[in-house]
Amino acid sequence: MISKVFSSQITGLKPNIIDIETDISRGIHSFSVVGLPDKAIEEAKDRISAAIKNSGLTPPSKGNKKIVVSLAPANIRKEGPIFDLGIAIGILKATGVVDFNPKGKLFLGELSLNGELRPIKGTLLIVEKAKKEGFKEIFLPKENAREAALIDELEIFSCENLKQIIEHLDAKNPNKMKPQERTKIERAESSSDIDFADVKGQESAKRGMEIAAAGGHNITLFGPPGTGKTMLAKAFTGIIPPLSFDEIIEVTSIHSASGLLENELITMPPFRSPHHTSSYVSLVGGGTFPKPGEVTLAHRGMLFMDEFPEFESRVIEALRQPLEDRIVSVSRARGTMKFPANFILIAAMNLCPCGNTGLKEKECICPAGAINKYQRKISGPIMDRIDLWVKVPQIEHAKLCEKGPAGESSEKIRGRVIRAREIQQKRFDGAKIHLNSEMGVKELKKFSPLSDECEKLLISSANCLDLSARVYHRIIKIARTIADLEGREAIEAKHILEALQYRPK
Repeated sequence: MISKVFSSQITGLKPNIIDIETDISRGIHSFSVVGLPDKAIEEAKDRISAAIKNSGLTPPSKGNKKIVVSLAPANIRKEGPIFDLGIAIGILKATGVVDFNPKGKLFLGELSLNGELRPIKGTLLIVEKAKKEGFKEIFLPKENAREAALIDELEIFSCENLKQIIEHLDAKNPNKMKPQERTKIERAESSSDIDFADVKGQESAKRGMEIAAAGGHNITLFGPPGTGKTMLAKAFTGIIPPLSFDEIIEVTSIHSASGLLENELITMPPFRSPHHTSSYVSLVGGGTFPKPGEVTLAHRGMLFMDEFPEFESRVIEALRQPLEDRIVSVSRARGTMKFPANFILIAAMNLCPCGNTGLKEKECICPAGAINKYQRKISGPIMDRIDLWVKVPQIEHAKLCEKGPAGESSEKIRGRVIRAREIQQKRFDGAKIHLNSEMGVKELKKFSPLSDECEKLLISSANCLDLSARVYHRIIKIARTIADLEGREAIEAKHILEALQYRPK
């Protein structure tokens, strides 16, 4: 007998519907899986046989049966234990143990030896794909049910074991499983433990962080060690608005596919902080079968790179594409994958290896060659792609002892950021972009025209500072964000001047 059921898997961040065809015929017992299976799928034969036996049913190994399981399409490499449930159901259907119409049903899950289901990765991406392909019922482990129930118009069945599913598929059994209730999203107010009011001084840096948050601009904080750069970066998450519903789906899908989701939906922009010893592959993604890196895990959130020049040159230069195009294209002999990478880069750095450059009390002990080598790690193309360069100087010790708040709270700043972003949402309504930082040349002409006065000021300043064309356009984007923070419809000369002061001298 032959049967056909459906399952799915994630390749990179791309979900594929996989047909599981099972043929059972007489002959010396054998159990083979074809269709480019990996080692985990080859080992599934023993897991599935034990799971069926321990669910109180006749195992495939009993009797003279030749079992062939085909995972189609055959040209896609199949990985992981996600097909266990589908293969088990396919075998039981082919042997006549269960009889049901498989159309519109998707089976996902790893089986333990006693027939219980274990959680899987990439549930949300798979369920979205299943909805587009016309599936109506999804059977998966209970740990993944809440995540899957974010998608409407589908019946999500939270399953504990194989026996429970078999009883549900039995048409004569009146006790059917009830679909999972639609998941309600509970949004957190803030994901930061540090408030901007906790940071003493550094008003210029706080202003730069506010502009970066409002327009989605990349920012570098530079200055001596111990002046609050890391503290400002961590407080930054407290002024970023929560994700929209579509962004929650998108970000949660990425983290689910990467195996980083722990039964909690991601409602706040992610904050990723890789160590400066991180490898090239861990940052941009890759591997024999390309997988997302830190820049993709920071999608719709923030990527904080502390001690920026201490990263390998190759790692820093790899940021060129994501900072410009907001995607990462990873090409390997086996194929090419494109991963989203729309994040705000927050970089922090000293001015020299010892960190004492610019300090009055301490003398820099770095040789001139070491300083040049350190600063050359940040190339011109990378500097051009970072919108805001903000100095974080040493502060007076007396200020550290001042009582009371050191300035505006994160909540108050976040209110201005949210209002600025709402202005941008209205401006870009119907367009593919959402923030000022995402504007291209065409969008700049359409949404951010300059008056004659502003144009002359910008041109003369660009000539004096020898700005590149990329930086010229980024100045306009920053000025547009500053105007939005003030609620101004047009960009004014003061906005251009403030934007210019954030370029490195």
